[in-house]
Amino acid sequence: MSYPTPPSRSAGDGRIAAILAHLSAPIAAVFSAGLLSLLGPLIVWLVRRDDPFARRAAAGAFNFNLTFWALYVLSWILIATLFGAVIGIPLMIILFVVSAWCHVKGALRASRDRVYDYPFQIHVLS
Repeated sequence: MSYPTPPSRSAGDGRIAAILAHLSAPIAAVFSAGLLSLLGPLIVWLVRRDDPFARRAAAGAFNFNLTFWALYVLSWILIATLFGAVIGIPLMIILFVVSAWCHVKGALRASRDRVYDYPFQIHVLS
């Protein structure tokens, strides 16, 4: 008696996971004031570790968000000081714009099955 083979995952599954990895960080950042932006890419990285395309996208998004999370903390520290607010507020705006641009660009490349390497990463996950 032969058993049917389970359906294999298609390349589309990895693409969807990669797009989710890129977009989960800004979505979580909006709903948590930036505190949970690392969570989405980390979950995708943990769940899809066997898929090299999704894993690379999630690792890149996590590493990028870790770097920007540290820069956001620096911005808040600067804003807390009277003189530093002159630097901290524009820095926070620049970080938001660059972050949004990079995540959208990563999601668009993932939708075309292309890899996106984030700039400004502290490499923690691979």
